[in-house]
Formats: sequence, structure tokens, C-alpha cells
Amino acid sequence: MSEKFYLTTTLPYVNSDPHLGHALEFVQADAIARFHRLMGEDVFLNTGTDEHGSKILEKANASRRPTQEYVDEYAKRFEDFLKKINVKYDAFIRTTDVKHKAAAQEFWKKCAQNGDIEKRLYKTRYCVGCELEKTDSELEDGRCPLHPNLEIEEREEENYFFKFSRYQEKLLKLYENNPDFVIPAHRLNEIKSFVSGGLQDFSISRLKEKMPWGVAVPGDEEHVMYVWFDALVNYISTLGWPEGSNFKNYWPGFQIAGKDNLRQQSAMWQAMLMSAGLPASRQIFIHGFITSAGAKMSKTVGNVVDPVEIVNRYGPEALRYWLVREVPSSEDGDFTWEKFHNAYTANLSNGLGNLASRVLKMAENQGIKLPAAKDMSTISKKDLFPGEYVKAMNAFEIKAAADCVWAMISSCDEYIQKEEPFRKVKTDPEGAAKDILFLLGKLLKIAISVEPFLPDTSSRILRHLEKGESMAVPLFPRVEVS
Repeated sequence: MSEKFYLTTTLPYVNSDPHLGHALEFVQADAIARFHRLMGEDVFLNTGTDEHGSKILEKANASRRPTQEYVDEYAKRFEDFLKKINVKYDAFIRTTDVKHKAAAQEFWKKCAQNGDIEKRLYKTRYCVGCELEKTDSELEDGRCPLHPNLEIEEREEENYFFKFSRYQEKLLKLYENNPDFVIPAHRLNEIKSFVSGGLQDFSISRLKEKMPWGVAVPGDEEHVMYVWFDALVNYISTLGWPEGSNFKNYWPGFQIAGKDNLRQQSAMWQAMLMSAGLPASRQIFIHGFITSAGAKMSKTVGNVVDPVEIVNRYGPEALRYWLVREVPSSEDGDFTWEKFHNAYTANLSNGLGNLASRVLKMAENQGIKLPAAKDMSTISKKDLFPGEYVKAMNAFEIKAAADCVWAMISSCDEYIQKEEPFRKVKTDPEGAAKDILFLLGKLLKIAISVEPFLPDTSSRILRHLEKGESMAVPLFPRVEVS
């Protein structure tokens, strides 16, 4: 029986169109999932949309449309975007799905039965942008550093609370027993420091008369669930929890999230799982943000980059390449059109694209085919992965794995420059044939190793290798700077 591998992204809010940060997480997750499929594992990749909360209600009201109609439209935009960048997912969960709402209510009941939910009056400072309560130490000049354009709200009302404070020692023990529970390591240290500093119980409901757009609290018609409590349950509701066989088969799983989600994924969600009597996640990978010319992307500043525009100019494979190799796997990356264009030209047009074209052309001219390429379906792809590549992908070090592929490309370019098989065909046909056969073998290995990152490019190269044909259309046509 194949080993199970479950991976889930976070769910983006449907209060705006997909942005470059969404693309980063989607493509990183897709690359990891494709790699594990190639390793012969039974993979389940989950993604979807988070559709409740005050931000959604405000956006829908501003557009003068029914809220459900608004979220339906934006959920479709995200589904379309995932297809546009060639993300192969197994489930697209929406938090307005009937089954998800039922699962969230059942989860609430489990936590309540364990004595972890109680109603109380409270006053707090609240960031609508984060959908989180904020302490004074988390604010800069009275504002949230992640959403400095939004006023911090003062709220006082009766809400239900989750007894987060009960789980401080259990969470610290989880981290101690699982030293790679959160990667990279400095993010684990960050969450350990946060938990060690003491945990405050957090509000998990809102008064329905003030914020009606949410999942109903079981047994209390006056309250709806706080958006984070509801949304986090998607990681198991998508698997059919509490009764579905997929949950039993795939959970616990791996999670991928941005650094602004560290607390929610690695502390709040884990405490909620403990309360419900469920296993903790297996591992959480935290990635960084994407800046624009060193500055945070902002509509106000006018430096937001639309990933769809990148795809329209350069193609989806070019965007995927940039996200997996030009952006550090777990740190911030910086985008400018000049950087992107230079990377595309050097590493795709002049790099992989040029190598594949030259090798396939030489092979066709000399009538040479790779014996193993007669039937690609018989090739054990995982056996052709370099060892350091496998190690990197298993550790979510996606850029390091991509660097392994481009090191192979550079090595082939150097081999061609040194051996000059294109000249040798006239003076030493036998030697040239050996060189070309060697290069075909290397190209096969490159095509297979690049598949998690650039699936369409990999497929095209493999198809030409199998047929023994050169490429009439370049993999990565030159793009003129506008």
C-alpha cells in the first residue's frame, strides 16, 4: 500500500483577487505534492477559499450584492486562477459548503464537551485586517504593523472564548518532542517564544446582530463563529471529518502557510485539535512574503503586481519557475519586472529551453534516440532524481531542489562547450554519438526532475525524447521588454 501524504494550503479570503503571495503558496504546495506523487505516494492536496467574517461582509455590502453571490464569484476567480497556473489539487474546500459548516459545528461541540469553551464579557483591541485581537505589544503607534492603514477597533461585548491558556504546556511539549514541527527552525523558535510568554484565551464568536455572516454557534442562535475558528477546521472537514474515510486515511497531514499565519497554524489550531481529541498536524512549513522593489506591495502605493499579467506576458511556467527558484523557499522574495525578465531570459530561454533545443536537434540530425525513451511509461522517475534533490524536496527546501536541476543544466552546457559534439560529428562520428547519447540521458533526468516545478515543460521535453524529434517551437520564446 502506498504511503499517504496529505498537504494543505491556507485558505485565502475572498475579499480580493488572487495576488502574487497566493500564487507563491499555491505553486510551492503543488510542487511538493507533484514530487510526492512521483515518489509513488498516495497524495491528497487541499486548497480552497475562506468565505466568512466581517471583511467579507463589508466587501459584499459595498458591492451591493447578496453575500453568497459575492463569495461565489470570488471563489470561482480563485478556482480559475489555480487552473491558470496549473495547480493540480484534489479538493477545493469552501467554508460556505454545507458539509464544512456541519463539521465546524461538530468540532465546536467537541471542544465545548471538553470544557474549553465558555461565554464571557470582554473588551479588546481588534484588527479587522488580521481578524485577530491585538495586545499593546503587537501594535506600532497604535496600529497593526501588517495593516497600518486600518484603525484598530475597540470592542466590548459578550462572546464565547476558547481556553487557549490551558494549552501552554501541551504546546511546548509538542514542540519539544517534534523539533522540526515548524520549519524553518527560526519560525519554530518564534512560536515557542510566543507560547512561552503566556497564552490568552481568545474569542471564537461574534454577535449575530452585529456580524451575521458566519457559521451558527450550536445551541445559541445569537452568535456565529469567529472566522478563524471556523476556517481552521477546513483542514479536516475537507477530508470528511468526523466520519469520512479520507480523514482516517490522510490525517495528520502537512500544512503550508505564510509567516503571518504562524500563530494561527502552529499554536491556535494545534490547541484546538488537542481540545477535540485529534492528532496534531505532522509538520508546518512557513514561507515568506513577496515585496516589490524592496517595499511591501500595496494598492495605495500602486506597486501591486498582478500574477495574471505575468502569466499573460510570459506564460504560467515562467511564473512557476520564478516562484520556486527566484524566491527563497522560506524567506521574503522581491519582484521587479526587470528581475523577472532577466531570470526568464537567462535561465529559461537561454538556459533550459536552449539546452533542450540543441540536444534534441543534434540527436535528430544524427538519428540517435535514447533507448530508455522508447516508452516513457516504463521509466521509474523517482530513481532518476538526484539524492540531494530528494533530500531538499522532503525538507520543503524547494529552491535548493530547483537549484539542483539548474546545476545539471549548467553542467550540460559546459559539456557541450568542452566536447563540441556538433563539430565532432564530422571528425569523430562515434565519439559524437556517445556525447549525444550522454546528453540525451542528462536531458531525460532534467526533464523528470523539473516536472514538479514546470509540469508542461517536462511533458514537452519527454514527448520529444520519446519521439526522437527536435522542437519546432521553442520552450520559452524570447519576450521583448515593453
